[in-house]
Amino acid sequence: MNISDQLSITAKKNPAKIAYIFEEAETSYLDLEGAVQRFASSMEALGYKKGDHIALIVGNSPYYVISLYGALRLGLVVIPVNPMYTANELSYILHNGDVKAIITMDVMLEKLASIDQDLPSVKHYISCDSGAGISVQENLLQPKMKTFSELVGKGEGDFERPVLDDQDTAIILYTSGTTGKPKGAMLSHENIYSNAKDVADYLGINGKDRMIAALPMFHVFCLTVSLNAPLMNGGTILIIPKFSPADVLRVANEREATVFAGVPTMYNYLLQAVKGQKPKFGNVRLCISGGAAMPVSLLEAFEETFHIQLSEGYGLSEASPVTCFNPIDRPRKAGSIGTSIWNVENKVVDLFGEEVETGEVGELIVRGPNVMKGYYKMPEETEVALKDGWLYTGDMARVDEDGYVYIVDRKKDMILVGGYNVYPREVEEVLYTHPNVIEVAVIGEPHPESGESVTCFVVVDDAEISEKDLIDFSKGHLVNYKIPTRIEFLEELPKNTTGKILRRSLKSSVNS
Repeated sequence: MNISDQLSITAKKNPAKIAYIFEEAETSYLDLEGAVQRFASSMEALGYKKGDHIALIVGNSPYYVISLYGALRLGLVVIPVNPMYTANELSYILHNGDVKAIITMDVMLEKLASIDQDLPSVKHYISCDSGAGISVQENLLQPKMKTFSELVGKGEGDFERPVLDDQDTAIILYTSGTTGKPKGAMLSHENIYSNAKDVADYLGINGKDRMIAALPMFHVFCLTVSLNAPLMNGGTILIIPKFSPADVLRVANEREATVFAGVPTMYNYLLQAVKGQKPKFGNVRLCISGGAAMPVSLLEAFEETFHIQLSEGYGLSEASPVTCFNPIDRPRKAGSIGTSIWNVENKVVDLFGEEVETGEVGELIVRGPNVMKGYYKMPEETEVALKDGWLYTGDMARVDEDGYVYIVDRKKDMILVGGYNVYPREVEEVLYTHPNVIEVAVIGEPHPESGESVTCFVVVDDAEISEKDLIDFSKGHLVNYKIPTRIEFLEELPKNTTGKILRRSLKSSVNS
């Protein structure tokens, strides 16, 4: 079974059910199924076959949904790419990924034309109309140009799909590349399908749900939780092109949303947007957080303000991505990423791969049908990440007596102060409890005596707050070697397109 086949099953059972709503237009499962069929048919007519690689460089829109499910139906391998990437970043991924066709927005064509000579494998550029009035006929990429509307309009509705194996590669997700070049995590049809199903079952996402999709669809968090999981059970997707607190609140109320998924910074923005108000958030019964650690003070403030349960989870691209969530049928634990979802095992081990005692810190490793096949064309990196069927995450964690997992921090982000381990997250958690701190990120900075020192970057809502104020505040909560030695105030912390704070950018600014 795969997610594209599941869409067909849902469309047959509930043809009139609304699959997604985008910019006021509603699309039924029957209409979505038809568009997927025609897209797959047209791609086959262009010469594409099972196993060929295509890139999807599209924002949150029906274009993305139809292209993804249509490509998978033909057995193509989909490589989702961030449209905000530079030409150099795009060139590396498209070349390394052996891409033969690119589905993209017309506003991207000029950038892609600048690197076309570096992409000899690319046979077609399929342009999606952004409404910006760009003429694709005059584009430099002719005669490789096709339009999305042309493909969906001319395709055959009775397209005969190829036989797919569960272990066939479905998606290659390129990691953010915090060290070296990005690595392409190969996810099979089983990986994608099982994780979507297990997430939906674990969180009770069903056909009555209306899920807000405000996270970027090219990111695996949105792909699985906000797109595949609700479509798995016949739910409705409320597509928001780009996150803004105002748009999320408006859509939630106008369209009676029931589930919202976001990263911690999104919840912070929502809180700031409703300060001093009694917020309405549609019929939302569940909020889901992932992508980065959720500060406990932020979690509690959000639940107190919106009166909605917030379930924090954990995942990574190499695991399709979800491995843990706080359960909805029993108490959630603030600060924890919850327990293992169905069919997935999480374990904390020492340097030798042996499981540590309850409460002890070690590296989190994962096993299950969601774990990737390996990294594309990178056998050595694959051997480092996958050992005896377990995926080594690189995250330091501990497990309590009830099986709840707590991420301590990234292994590579640990700060060594005079021989003592300092995990940035525990310092950040303390500073987040200060009433004037909006955002904070902690890194290690080289120090001539202690090896490293604790440096904090903070955003505050009161210009009168000083470095001394926050250092003194920390002294009441942290042992001496964990206390920040330097605090730098910023108007905003650097973030990626999903809203995750980029510590590596802060490190680069310190070392430059």
